[in-house]
Amino acid sequence: MSGPTVYHIPVCPFCQRLEILLSLKGRRQEVDFRVIDITRPRPEWLVRKTRGATALPVLETGDGHIIRESLVILAYLEDIFPEPPVAQRDPYRRAVENMLTMMEGVFGTQGYVWVMNQDPDRRDALRAAMLKQYERLNEFLVEHAPRGPFVFDAFGWAEIVFTPLFMRFWFLEYYEDFRLPDGPRYARVHQWIDACIAHPAAQQVTREEVIKLYYDYAKGAGNGELLPGRNRSSFAFEPDWRLRPWPPRDKYTYSATDAELGL
Repeated sequence: MSGPTVYHIPVCPFCQRLEILLSLKGRRQEVDFRVIDITRPRPEWLVRKTRGATALPVLETGDGHIIRESLVILAYLEDIFPEPPVAQRDPYRRAVENMLTMMEGVFGTQGYVWVMNQDPDRRDALRAAMLKQYERLNEFLVEHAPRGPFVFDAFGWAEIVFTPLFMRFWFLEYYEDFRLPDGPRYARVHQWIDACIAHPAAQQVTREEVIKLYYDYAKGAGNGELLPGRNRSSFAFEPDWRLRPWPPRDKYTYSATDAELGL
């Protein structure tokens, strides 16, 4: 029986989680990652496998079973590659990880809602809502992991879940001029974010890559959707993102053309 296959988008945060976990375990080469171009309709063969679902990543087991949802796939990979363990084995510590992981859905959604916003009058409210999410994380860390920098002794399960989102929120820095303030309200989560982003196992993407590829998200179009007047998505594979110019930071009063984006 062959090993697992993952169908993924390289810059997707939920796909990056899987790569981080496998890197920590030293098993990255044992899973076949196959890239899907989200600027085109999903291949018919993939839609058949997923019974019509289009969300990525998707894992296909060696015997042909399909597993969806990144957190479920993470748990599957943790089970089939148990050594070295990444998830906590102690029941209470695992519960702490799970409580923190349960916070990622609202946190991630808030960041994407803000970057896709096209109404400048909503910016202050969205900024306040985003800060509230960081404050919640800070309070949790102060209660359960005050010393840091990670939740437990090393970069682990909760870090795998949140780090890709911390990296994607580089788009908030660029397109919304957002910076997490200093001070005690955010000091612990600042420490956590910095340590997560710097970890060697989490270097699959760069700030430049995220900002360039997510330009269309900043203009309100996600998942390869085309904006009015555009013929290419910022998620297109070619030209390579390294060869493209940096997008304009002004997302509210100006819309870049394909040519201006190097597409």
